[in-house]
Amino acid sequence: MKTKIDGKAIVYCQDAFNTPNGKTAHGLVRFTKRYEVTAVIDKKYTGADSGFVLDKKNNGIQIYSDLDSAYQALSEKGITPTHFVIGLAPDGGRLPHSAKTEIYKALSYGLNVDSGLHDFISNDMEFVKLAEEKNCKIRDIRKTPDRDKLHFFTGDIEKVNCLKLAVLGTDSAIGKRTTARLIVNGLTEANYKAEMIGTGQTAWMQGTKYNMIMDSCINDFVAGEIEYAVVSAWKNENPDIIIIEGQGSLMNPAYPGGFEILAAGRPDFVILQHAPKRLEYDGFPGYRLHTLDEQINAIKVISGKDVIAVTLNHEDMSEEEILPACKLITEQTGLPCFDVLKYGTKELNNLLITKLKV
Repeated sequence: MKTKIDGKAIVYCQDAFNTPNGKTAHGLVRFTKRYEVTAVIDKKYTGADSGFVLDKKNNGIQIYSDLDSAYQALSEKGITPTHFVIGLAPDGGRLPHSAKTEIYKALSYGLNVDSGLHDFISNDMEFVKLAEEKNCKIRDIRKTPDRDKLHFFTGDIEKVNCLKLAVLGTDSAIGKRTTARLIVNGLTEANYKAEMIGTGQTAWMQGTKYNMIMDSCINDFVAGEIEYAVVSAWKNENPDIIIIEGQGSLMNPAYPGGFEILAAGRPDFVILQHAPKRLEYDGFPGYRLHTLDEQINAIKVISGKDVIAVTLNHEDMSEEEILPACKLITEQTGLPCFDVLKYGTKELNNLLITKLKV
């Protein structure tokens, strides 16, 4: 994990905050070591506290309607932002055309721009020229490294002798990264050495030390990059446990990223994140979400490893529905079920501690 922030960030999430397409912004306002988040942009929630909108817990990060109003308000408070971070995570990872006006304004203000989308800002010569004039930087997090910097699978993963756990999901944008981060934070607070392996752009933006960006990596090197991140974390940190962030789900028609995690990360156990109110795969109406039993069985068949717990995503649920939903999942699957975002990770982490290798 980073020990020094890159700067003070305004997070752009126009028309997407508090929706699955705003998950990068959600991750940043909940936790990041890379930036000090000073504001969020989404006109729908102008004036609201971003933490209260997401979790009913104020975090002091206000939402503004646009960049101009955010920058002016922060300046009046004596806060000088340094970064403009794209907090959008739309299906396909494409940059909305409407965002380009705000990016141009951000560069005009002299703000560094970080984006994790597939449309690379650094390929736009108008933006590049403006960044040079204003002495600021553009970082496209999803730009694939040169091939000579990528790693091919070697089998070194078999040397890793600490507990490896994968947090997979029954769908994309379902909270896998948030659950993984909460588990790591909880274990660290309990004086265990835990490392997270990030597999997407948001984990990088949160300052995760060991990270690869799966969905923009050249296919031949995906397994090797996952392995390299896990092995590096094990060699360098000597952790008690490594938590691997999942991507997509095994049966998501567009994001079947769980296969690579199981094949290359070779976890000892799996935790499965699930949103009971979802009936179809996110962004794909008509594609039925496979049941928990079907997905648990698929994980077992593919990897030979057990799902040891289910973690609940309480989207579209009232508070009164959460614990009964956890109880029902346990009755249906025989597995303990926890809502770690709502109630914390203590019970789940107590279970994980029993699995630690001696």
